[in-house]
This record gives sequence, structure tokens and C-alpha cells, in this order.
Amino acid sequence: MGKGRLEAFSDGVIAIIITIMVLELKVPHEATLAALGTLGPVLLCYVLSFIYVGIYWNNHHHLLHVVTQVSGPVLWANLHLLFWLSLVPFVTAWMGENHFATWPVALYGVVLLGAALAYTVLVRALLKRHGKDSALHQAIGRDVKGNVSLLLYVLAIPLAFYSTLLSGLLYVAVALIWLVPDLRVERVLTPPHHG
Repeated sequence: MGKGRLEAFSDGVIAIIITIMVLELKVPHEATLAALGTLGPVLLCYVLSFIYVGIYWNNHHHLLHVVTQVSGPVLWANLHLLFWLSLVPFVTAWMGENHFATWPVALYGVVLLGAALAYTVLVRALLKRHGKDSALHQAIGRDVKGNVSLLLYVLAIPLAFYSTLLSGLLYVAVALIWLVPDLRVERVLTPPHHG
């Protein structure tokens, strides 16, 4: 089956996730910078989560650009990813409202780990559908960034019980790793320039 509905549905869900996150930002009752300053942790969480959701949207778009068809397992794998992403607004709000307390920071990592694992499952389902000779297989390669990200999440979650700051810095590090879109797909689809 074609991939159009999967892309459209995924884009819609991701747009709703971002909308929910921004609606969680409460406007201060006072028109002062001090009042705005009290929202610092909430705004920081929002920015980090917005970047994460944007990274997933960007890489999801790149991933689906090289596939030609989807299957039932791919649809379920995609829903699995969207499930974890749909939890991002909740853990974002909980972490921000509680000023980076231990349990919210740890649960934020669990959700990020769940999303990363779900994305890996989606990639594997697509690879199974398209085979070893596909452009997708060439583009994915060994997925070093994906494996490093999983490792950093696994470290960050228990680290939250020792230092939420260090745990948070690992979440930021993973976001920075992925801030530049995954160019593996573009390298496969774009012919080399000679000159």
C-alpha cells in the first residue's frame, strides 16, 4: 500500500503534539519580566521538547522520502512511535512545573527512550519491507547516531536520581546530535556533484 496516508496522519499527530505543548504554557498574570522569569523552567522544557518533536518530524519525513510502500507492521510501528511522541507534552509539563525534579526528569528520559526505540522499530519494519538492495538500506547503514542516542538515554534515566542537571545535559546532548537533520537519506538520493 502507498505511504501517503501514513505521512499525512503522522504530520497531523505531530502538529497536535506541538499545539498541546504550547497550550500548556500559562501566561503570567503580571506584565513584568520578573513574572515571565518564573516561567523559566517551563519555557526551557518547552524549547527542548519542541526541538525533539521537530527532530522526529524532520527525520520521519526523510525516512519516508526513500520508501515506496508500507505494510501492516509498518503502520503499527508508526503508531508505536506516535504513542511515545504523544506523551511528550505530559512529561514536558510535569518536568517544567516541578522545576526539573528527579521523577519528572527520569520519566522524561523514559519517554525519549521509548520514542527512540519505537523509531528504531519503525526503521527495521521499513527495512524488512524494502529489502537489502533498497535505497533505504543504503541510507540507514550502521545508524551510529541512533545507537549513541539510545545509550545516552539509558545512562540519563538512572542518572536523574543522582543529578537531574547531568541527566538533563545528556538529553540536550542527544538533541544537539540530531539537530542537524539526518543526511544519510539525502546522500543516497542526491547524485554527487563533479566539478
